[in-house]
Amino acid sequence: MESTKSSKKKTSKAIDDQAILEAYKHHLLKEGKQPASIYSFCAALDIKEEVFYDHFGSFDAIDKAIWKAFATSTLQKLNADAAFAEFSAREKLLTFYFALAEVLKSNRSYILLVTKHHKFPEFNPAYIKDFKTSFESFVEQIIGEGISREEVAKRPFVDKRYPNLFWIHMTFFLMFWKDDNSKGFEKTDAFVEKSINLAFDLIGKGAIDSAIDFLKFLYQAKAYA
Repeated sequence: MESTKSSKKKTSKAIDDQAILEAYKHHLLKEGKQPASIYSFCAALDIKEEVFYDHFGSFDAIDKAIWKAFATSTLQKLNADAAFAEFSAREKLLTFYFALAEVLKSNRSYILLVTKHHKFPEFNPAYIKDFKTSFESFVEQIIGEGISREEVAKRPFVDKRYPNLFWIHMTFFLMFWKDDNSKGFEKTDAFVEKSINLAFDLIGKGAIDSAIDFLKFLYQAKAYA
């Protein structure tokens, strides 16, 4: 009986999500493809197959967890900074992109490998779903703050689409960053600053609202002439 317990201890290895995730990334980067099977992956990791399933349901689930962690770790870093809460909506989104770029940089080889067949605007793989959900939720929150502070114009029907429109921008950013070979990703930094500033100029109160008001005036003037 004692020997049975001892044998189980020898064949059972304590492991967590992060250890499996890192081992998977290591294999992917070394071999250029997913492991042949979960069995072979577990054998190399010296764990039982059922232990793997206690943490992930498939290799695709690991990819989803990796991408979700990109968003989660970025947001955790930002929320840990007390000053971030006082930023404008524009500043918050700019800061998010710059912080995300740092997270992506430390995972660049992995990202280049898994996205090598993807091009904008078709970039919508299954593994990015949770990352997208986290990002759109964040954008929805800061757009709401921007509207309440009158940094963002409240435009019925249109403002509800902002999270989705910014997601399109995010996919463009990811593809731009992927192809950026400039020193320190200087081109990506310029892309973020210029495109986010343009986006907030467009969704803020300004020329577009004046144009809309003028068109409304013309319509109403004609209707009641």
